[in-house]
Amino acid sequence: MDTTKNLPVAIIGAGPVGLAAAAHLLERGLEPLIFEAGTTAGAAIEHWRHIRLFSPWQFNLDAAALRLLERTGWESPRPTALPYGGELIDNYLAPLAALPEIATRLQTGARVIAVTRQGLDKTHVRDRGTTPFVVRVEHQDGETRDHTVAAVIDASGTWSRRNPLGTSGLAAIGEDAAADRISAPLPDVTGRDRASFAGRRVLVVGAGHSAANTLISLADLAKDEPDTRIRWAVRGDSAAKVYGGGDADGLPARGQLGGRVRRLVEAGKIELHTNFGIASLKALDSGVTVEAVDGRTLDADVVVPCTGFRPDLEILRELRLNLDPAVEAPVELGPLIDPEFHSCGTVPPHGAKVLAHPDKDFYIVGMKSYGRAPTFLLATGYEQVRSVVAALAGDREAADTVHLELPETGVCSTDAGTSCDVPASAAATTDTVEAGCCGTPEPVLVGFPTGLTHGRSGIS
Repeated sequence: MDTTKNLPVAIIGAGPVGLAAAAHLLERGLEPLIFEAGTTAGAAIEHWRHIRLFSPWQFNLDAAALRLLERTGWESPRPTALPYGGELIDNYLAPLAALPEIATRLQTGARVIAVTRQGLDKTHVRDRGTTPFVVRVEHQDGETRDHTVAAVIDASGTWSRRNPLGTSGLAAIGEDAAADRISAPLPDVTGRDRASFAGRRVLVVGAGHSAANTLISLADLAKDEPDTRIRWAVRGDSAAKVYGGGDADGLPARGQLGGRVRRLVEAGKIELHTNFGIASLKALDSGVTVEAVDGRTLDADVVVPCTGFRPDLEILRELRLNLDPAVEAPVELGPLIDPEFHSCGTVPPHGAKVLAHPDKDFYIVGMKSYGRAPTFLLATGYEQVRSVVAALAGDREAADTVHLELPETGVCSTDAGTSCDVPASAAATTDTVEAGCCGTPEPVLVGFPTGLTHGRSGIS
């Protein structure tokens, strides 16, 4: 007997993909229950509201969410404009979350701490597929409560778990003790966080676009605060991946970003240190000393960790997951987005079939579905949840027919340990994912490549 009938579908995270999932559930006549750890929808994006995305509005909006918004007279932003993170919140996510259909189903200040099957740990098999899920949530009122739901869509992202500064997937020796010398990723150097950087020695660690953004902001700050010193450490033997394709880049904003960083390095405004794998940090009264594996040291007042992010799998310990052992994405997806082997690869549209796990009706979507791999785009996340919701509604044909329309321009230009990032049309009528490289269609980058190990800042 299926005991999940008439129960809601839990959505973990009220970012763009989580809210899109809610919109699709509502269209299918299913009941969403959204848990957001932050105080508002899009709380993670709030941390980088000062950063501009590489991709225009037309690829950052979900179709089902738009249908909800347009009923209210909401006006869509100019499709070709490149939004800042703050604009993504203010002009899209906040109005969407304020709609009665969403607001009445959204719980903020609600941090999910565990997901399991009702009365079953992960070792039990009998009736598992027809047993409801239990989502345990710490609420802002201080109480912890269990919520019984029919299915779970985990769109919680990866922002809360940055990769460490060390070289082996572990924190560098002394990293935890030096925590007060380490800033948040993507700090607002010229705005909110200016006082922490003005006139100080700053070490930026990482070889992707979040590093590039921070370096440029620091250079702008140094024009007004000439005592600001900017150092940049990368593990590789050059910063060519950050510099990218310049004027030939398929995404002009990204090409401009890399070109500007190159010019700042060549002009001596940024002190670049290559082959600098970090072994240890030693906090001092006056700052921190960062030591490389080869013994070189750099002194700084503050370290900016642009090392990427990884998924929080601890909350899913009692579920049966099928994850790629390397990148911690769904097993069919993982090998195709592994930056170790696919720096110039692409991921065709994919949906419920590829994202499914042994625990029926549980899905990881959005940035978290890519695990430790760096290339993600909002448009892919929107297609993921459309397919997943169709599967939950029993519409297998719609779930298995996945497609994605993207622009038909661009050149192959590898960067930041990511794929080609060539904007081109991509479409598929099955849920089979195949390997590809520069000759295959490539999505517009809306995700967060940072470089060293895994990232989440493909924004400019």
